[in-house]
Amino acid sequence: MIFSNTPRPETLKSLADVKHVPFWLDDPTRPAPSSALTESITADLVVIGAGFTGLWTALIAKQADPARDVVLLEAGEVGSGASGRNGGFVASSLTHAFQNGLNRWPDELKKLVELGHKNLDGIEATIQQFNIDCDFIRSGEIHVANEEYQIDDLREEVEESAQYGERMQFLDQQQVRARVNSPTYLAAVHDPSVAMVNPARLAWGLRRACLEVGVRLFEGTQVRALEETRGAKRVIVKTDYGQVESKKVALATNAFPPLLKHLSFYMVPVYDYVLMTEPLSKEQRAAIGWLGREGVGDYGNQFHYYSITPDGRILWGGYDAIYYQNNEVAPHLENRPASFARLADHFFQTFPTLTGLRFTHAWGGVIDTCSRYTAFWGKAYGGKVAYSLGYTGLGVGASRFGAQVMLDLLDDKKTERTELKMVKSKPFPFPPEPFRAPIINFTRWSLNRADDNEGKRNLWLKILDALGLGFDS
Repeated sequence: MIFSNTPRPETLKSLADVKHVPFWLDDPTRPAPSSALTESITADLVVIGAGFTGLWTALIAKQADPARDVVLLEAGEVGSGASGRNGGFVASSLTHAFQNGLNRWPDELKKLVELGHKNLDGIEATIQQFNIDCDFIRSGEIHVANEEYQIDDLREEVEESAQYGERMQFLDQQQVRARVNSPTYLAAVHDPSVAMVNPARLAWGLRRACLEVGVRLFEGTQVRALEETRGAKRVIVKTDYGQVESKKVALATNAFPPLLKHLSFYMVPVYDYVLMTEPLSKEQRAAIGWLGREGVGDYGNQFHYYSITPDGRILWGGYDAIYYQNNEVAPHLENRPASFARLADHFFQTFPTLTGLRFTHAWGGVIDTCSRYTAFWGKAYGGKVAYSLGYTGLGVGASRFGAQVMLDLLDDKKTERTELKMVKSKPFPFPPEPFRAPIINFTRWSLNRADDNEGKRNLWLKILDALGLGFDS
């Protein structure tokens, strides 16, 4: 199905009363923030950024060595960035889906699939260990074909992925509509290795777990710079009102301006936009089914992702992936009426029986996009600083693996993780401005044209494919 990009007047009424805050964060159970750092302290490990990557890094480090003094610094509040704004998909994939992994690391994909499944098991085990109430469910994800040409690709993915340890199931039109009923669905694949979660409550649960094991957390603490001490034995982490002198530093800053300037060549911040509906009535729920809480995603280049909450609200996001010139990241960019209107119109094209439903929340968030779609790692300051970023929208699950790799690197451990080609390599860098914005925008235009032309890619996209590059949300 080719989605119309001209919102109808009746669609706009559905947005009349939205709150411009992330639904997940608009929660009375949200914990009160901890105090900011206002003095000079020391630590064995400082983790900068308290999203999923930073939370997992701090928790795993402390669990592995309870004597290790771990400090976690967050500029805002825990989970207030991408970790509290996403669709709640916890994928086992470490490679931004099977096909991307097959294209880039075919020789080690079987190991990556195995590690990804173990990683998802580890997330669930931690949720159970710390009794985290976050609506975690292994319901899987449905990838739907809205165009005839996509059906063969879905069948092929099921067959290929089985050789690498995945257990995907092809669903014909009748089978997929029995799960989630939309007139746009022609076929689908169900991937059972995906869980769904309330991401903010997961982040807040990990926050509590960190505090329980002895991590020192400081929120409202913006890190301004890193400096080496005399003799280069430690790193000083400078904040607005204090500082930490530490043996090691882990950078988990996602799409925000990196403290290591050269990382800006490998990552671009891309804004993604999301809507949340009011709860469906019994009649509306009966019209669409969707009783299993599976996540759903389109199979196009510009795709929607959507999920349903336990109380029957539908989260609907994706499609637009907006890069703002000069790597701009700012709160005002989270409100983009044109994207909200387009999303709402696409929602009612997908679920026409829900016409008249209202949206209660509309928000945006920034994604750390890299040219290979998957996280990348590295070290600086003589191995005393390590980083993990570039998850490109699939970091809810992969961030735990990213944290483990980062700790391996900081501890100078040779593990099966650090020996992966995926870990040892870097993505192709993006060009600097003024070339960056026009190249990214032309790529987005080309992807849209491909979706409108039965997936046929123009010369520009073929060149990017040959170079192993791309653009995705």
